[in-house]
Amino acid sequence: MDMEPFRIAMWSGPRNISTAMMRAWGNRPDTFVCDEPLYAHYLLMTGLPHPGRDEVIQHHETDWRKVVAWLTGPVPDGRRIFYQKHMAHHLLPHMDRAWLAGLRHCMLIRHPAEMLTSLIKVTPNPRLEDTGLPQQVEILELVRERTGQPPPVIDAKDVLTDPRRMLELLCNVLAVEYCDAMLSWPPGRRETDGIWAKHWYAAVERSTGFELYRPKHEMVPSHLHSVLAECERIYEQLFAMRLR
Repeated sequence: MDMEPFRIAMWSGPRNISTAMMRAWGNRPDTFVCDEPLYAHYLLMTGLPHPGRDEVIQHHETDWRKVVAWLTGPVPDGRRIFYQKHMAHHLLPHMDRAWLAGLRHCMLIRHPAEMLTSLIKVTPNPRLEDTGLPQQVEILELVRERTGQPPPVIDAKDVLTDPRRMLELLCNVLAVEYCDAMLSWPPGRRETDGIWAKHWYAAVERSTGFELYRPKHEMVPSHLHSVLAECERIYEQLFAMRLR
């Protein structure tokens, strides 16, 4: 078997199924996962009052260059696959992009209306850049320029509707073997979870697999309609490219 290491960067926006996806990859015997490794730097630089902000900054590495050196270095624990759960908005404008060439990239998207009605419970007045959608497009275009092909895009609804099919498709595009262990996992917290898990991961910690998709019927507040329109414009662009 080819033992060349795979470094997979999954770029998501907030309030998606990104942690459940990390559980799926983390349940593979050949994979080491990391949880939003650029979050501490993001909080330090933006000053945003996220839950547990000071603890995150104290506990996790805040120097993005050191984080990048780790992300592009040897796969921890001698594993073959290094799965990196990233929030796309954590890739701040001042950060160099050259290191992205050392990773295989994927995009995880969710319909903006469902995302925004969840996000406003934590961030009442999100800006477009807080959704991660512009950054996902930037990364996609960088990958397309370098490789001639866009990275795979998967939609949360598709994953929740048919997890096996979507994970098989994703693994096939990434050229890694699909593993049934990705469909279920033991409940509880992981050592690889960020210290912010206690604020965000209660539902995932109770889970043993992907939940069945259930549509949301909450309305986006009127003061966010312009943000929603911009999000939908970008989302539709990405949605048209999704694996299916």
